[in-house]
Amino acid sequence: MTSIVEEAPSPNFGLRRGLAQPDLVVLHHTGMMTAEAALARLRDPAAEVSAHYLVAEDGRVWRLVPEAMRAWHAGAGAWAGGEDVNSRSIGVELANPGPLAGYPPFPEPQMGALELLLDGILARWSISPAGVIAHSDMAPDRKSDPGPKFDWRRLGLAGRAIWVAPHSAPAPDWESFCALISAAGYPKIADRERLLDAFRLRFRPAARGRPLEADDLGMALAYAEAPGCVDRRGFRA
Repeated sequence: MTSIVEEAPSPNFGLRRGLAQPDLVVLHHTGMMTAEAALARLRDPAAEVSAHYLVAEDGRVWRLVPEAMRAWHAGAGAWAGGEDVNSRSIGVELANPGPLAGYPPFPEPQMGALELLLDGILARWSISPAGVIAHSDMAPDRKSDPGPKFDWRRLGLAGRAIWVAPHSAPAPDWESFCALISAAGYPKIADRERLLDAFRLRFRPAARGRPLEADDLGMALAYAEAPGCVDRRGFRA
């Protein structure tokens, strides 16, 4: 099965800096009420934002920026010690209103189209499942997309991202938790509560708002030990 990708060029892109090649895929939600409104914004020169792909709720896929180019989707943030995430990533926007409509789930046609799209991207650029991350993962102090209703478990069980089942540790420990998720790629920021919230958006959305728990530490350990989760200094959690 293949999906048809419609060309919808955006002017909002540039060259990847430092001869970088993609080793990440960053998933977003548009935060707009319709896919068409998002498409218009991502192609508007005045908006100065873009992504490589936009996937509508009904499974339609638009390519806005060639994969070899640097789309403007990630903004400020970092992953695995690298701050210019735009230069080393492919950005995929998922049409979803997010908080504007109470975080609706991502429908089956959209998830199916995303999976097909990911299969091609990961194969073309030799990106591992560990390289498929959320916008909130690389910018935990300012972003929350694709949000609590995105099905990371589905991607993980199919080998398209990392997913870890619930694990418990003896006791919650902030120092260990922050060290583990930093080793897995999360940026080091001062606000550890925001780090916890970002991690839970991905793995434990129902636990958001609660204090650090043993399950958070256990799942952080399992995540850091997953294949491919190695930071830029070569440290293996």
